Amino acid sequence: MTYIAKKCGICFQPPSIILIYKEDSKDKTRQRIMPVRNFSKFSDCSMAAEQLKNNPRHKAYLEGVSLRQLKKLYSLLKGHLGGESLAESLEKFQQEETIDPEEDMNKLDDKELAKRKSIMDELFENNRKKKDDPDFIYDIEVEFPQDEQLESCGWDVESGEEI
Repeated sequence: MTYIAKKCGICFQPPSIILIYKEDSKDKTRQRIMPVRNFSKFSDCSMAAEQLKNNPRHKAYLEGVSLRQLKKLYSLLKGHLGGESLAESLEKFQQEETIDPEEDMNKLDDKELAKRKSIMDELFENNRKKKDDPDFIYDIEVEFPQDEQLESCGWDVESGEEI
């Protein structure tokens, strides 16, 4: 039996993940409450999200829910357990999930660099035009205006020519 996830959210008291879904064969909307156990303000959100997604009891139901969304819900719960408001937790998560173009990624450790790369990969996939998209154009030719005089650079001049 396949389940179609419609909404996924969190309840702070008692800590639980709530999934609203439909069964493939029926039109009835159902709700599944998955209690969050052994999670504190010091827990790793990504590890907890992976464990929940791979849990044999919930795996079929959470197939349509992305791992990123589960991580977000766990980070909101972690912020709540740490005494943050919902707005503060959302802002903190948004800062972690956005990439600063001025940041020097050469100075990051391997774990942080992998996190930034996965964010960039996801952003690329969301913005990429696919062949199935209605506004997809295969061969785009663009003429750029040449209003100004082109400046010559030293590197594009042959070695025997003078500038």
